[in-house]
Amino acid sequence: MADHLVDRLAELGVDRIFGVPGDYSLAMLDHVTHHPTVRWTGCTNELNAGYAADGYGRLRGIAALCTTFGVGELSAINAIAGAYAEHVPVVHVVGAPALSAQAQRRPVHHTLGDGVFGHFTAMHTDITVARASLTFDDAVAEIDRVLREVRDRRLPGYLVVPADVAAAPAERATTALPAPVDTTDPEALAGFVETARRLLESASSPDDVAVLAGLSVHRLGAAETLAGLVAAGPLPHATTPWAKSLVDESAPRFAGTYTGAASPPATRAAIEDAAVLIVAGVTFTDLDSGMFTQHITRSRTIDVGPRTASVGAASFAPVELPTALAALQGLVADVADRREGPAPSEPLAAPTPAADTAPDDEPLGQDGLWREVGAFLRSGDVVLADQGTSFYGMAPHRLPHGVTFVGQPLWASIGYTLPALLGTCTAKPGQRGVLLIGDGAAQMTATELATVLRERIPAVIVVVDNDGYTVERAIHGPAEPYNDITPWDWPLLARAMGGGDQVVASRVDTVGALRTALADADAHPERVTLVQAVVPRDDVPELLAALTRQLGKAPAR
Repeated sequence: MADHLVDRLAELGVDRIFGVPGDYSLAMLDHVTHHPTVRWTGCTNELNAGYAADGYGRLRGIAALCTTFGVGELSAINAIAGAYAEHVPVVHVVGAPALSAQAQRRPVHHTLGDGVFGHFTAMHTDITVARASLTFDDAVAEIDRVLREVRDRRLPGYLVVPADVAAAPAERATTALPAPVDTTDPEALAGFVETARRLLESASSPDDVAVLAGLSVHRLGAAETLAGLVAAGPLPHATTPWAKSLVDESAPRFAGTYTGAASPPATRAAIEDAAVLIVAGVTFTDLDSGMFTQHITRSRTIDVGPRTASVGAASFAPVELPTALAALQGLVADVADRREGPAPSEPLAAPTPAADTAPDDEPLGQDGLWREVGAFLRSGDVVLADQGTSFYGMAPHRLPHGVTFVGQPLWASIGYTLPALLGTCTAKPGQRGVLLIGDGAAQMTATELATVLRERIPAVIVVVDNDGYTVERAIHGPAEPYNDITPWDWPLLARAMGGGDQVVASRVDTVGALRTALADADAHPERVTLVQAVVPRDDVPELLAALTRQLGKAPAR
């Protein structure tokens, strides 16, 4: 049975499983380590392993995590909840006590001692799309069912594998899992197309049509379809912060990152003043929308969700998002054919500020930090920005073509990105990881730096040392002790974790020192470069300042 599970994961594109071993899963892990294409990547704790699997799943399309029963799976449950909130397909495999022990209701270790073995499955009910506790009779069918649900619905799944079931014989699968099926209703699609056509024909040219794209476009595998829709105009377009890097931000018709009232004026105008606005895969959350300050006029909006498409007040379902975007591409092309004169090519969003405008001896601050990091990035980089100053410091900066941006602005679990660096870099070998993380967040998951070094993953890690939880200080309690942390010597820590010659670490507090450290990272792409970037304690990026001002008012409201 264990072989069948690992073979099916490999079939779906998984080439490694993250986790921490436990006695209930050890024998099952033998089938992982001896598999011809899937390898084991052990992490320092289960929460970090879950974060690593989440990062892997975002770039690979599906991921796998293996923990032991009870203590292991509950350590990882925060990561699984985050994957569910942010629509990341992670298969959580739990090694469990043998069915023979369960049948006798024995109070074995890693249980609550009451002889009941379903407590933890119940805890996963609301944060997984499909679950199964395998038996000898149904294991193959249940494995296949859960994996299909995870793949098709882009959400986590949960498999409890008792030790004796994992070792039970199973016939090798001779056919692949059934392919996903487009559930779009043809009549609903036809109604959507006709209604969208009428609204689009009210626009005199593609210049009057804009696109705002969100996370679901990426999760549903429709990024290329979105690119075709945008190019058919070409249309002015923006993304929400949650979907940053979904589109080519170096394109001239890219209007920027839309964050409601906190957006740059040009971005707000491009989105909010459009005669027709196509909203693709967007879910407005508090931090993604400038605290719900988006101004979208429904009557002139075409809104495409995962399985429902709307034009104004009219809704059509089921219409799957990739199918709806493909249909809109043809409609936009028809509008473009009516354009008089050449297509506009002037840039809509301001370029990223040049990195050579400040003198080397200028003290490092938030503005200078993100300006220099933005200029350092190159095509192919995977940028991970932890929630807080890192995410909202980088969000307004235009990224080079081919850069992937990873953050977690809905679940917003600080420390997520350090283990996620391990996952993203193993999902896309050969692409440089660039981790941007605050000192408080990094302390939560710092042990996974040891795994990054052990796996010899080339990366650039910028730890923003602002002496504590600066985001929380900006919201409330700037001088309160609950926002303080113990300062760490990060270069020394990197060496203590076994970095050796593979890691070069430095502490910088001026623009020039940061430039030197980043230039050295460029010159030695095969190693890990860690930069402890010291900035003033109360300095925050402007976008984050605007958001925290609103958050600070929330308790009073």
